[in-house]
Amino acid sequence: MSIKQYEALRLPPAQLDPAIVEAGIAHLRAADPALARAIDAVGPCTLTLERDYYLALVDAIISQQISIKAAAKILERVRALCGPDPTLIPGHLAALPEEELRAVGCSRAKAVYLKDLSARIVDGELDLDGLSRLPDEEIVAQLVAVKGVGRWTAEMFLIFSLGRPDVWPIDDLGIVIAAQGLYDLPARPKRKELLALGEPLRPYRTLAAWYLWQSRRLLLGMPW
Repeated sequence: MSIKQYEALRLPPAQLDPAIVEAGIAHLRAADPALARAIDAVGPCTLTLERDYYLALVDAIISQQISIKAAAKILERVRALCGPDPTLIPGHLAALPEEELRAVGCSRAKAVYLKDLSARIVDGELDLDGLSRLPDEEIVAQLVAVKGVGRWTAEMFLIFSLGRPDVWPIDDLGIVIAAQGLYDLPARPKRKELLALGEPLRPYRTLAAWYLWQSRRLLLGMPW
């Protein structure tokens, strides 16, 4: 099966619960006039969830500090290493020599990270399917134990795989830049300032973050 054929057969991305989205948007509109304007400009929330948790984490590791286009190419090459079935399976990557991962574009560090993630899953140290039953901070703690996975990556997993409604990724550069523009701040806000901005947005800060990302894309022409 080719990668294109596999993609056609994959389960479609999941959607956030419409009731949560409706309640969240109403709350954000009432709590923050600036964010209400961003919601009007962006339109309906189209946040989708990647249901293949392993693929999501592999993609997150590969994507660190490189362009979206370059990351997509490397991910496709990594999946081809696991052929003829392009489905990424932890046992495949755990068994691959580091040199093969480096040959398709992974840095030495990322090759180590991918193999550590895969080995932890194979050995049972990390139960991806069980993560959905845990509170947010317990999920973060388990994920950051993996080499190369920091809090930002764990938060992206909470948002874009698990669909947790109240994640506020204040270390994300896109959020920082978008907040500066949306709130007309003289400088990029610090963590403490972003934490304060997020307090009235609880318990729907994930939606707030998504609209901030989208407002930046609209206003600045950025891809993320």
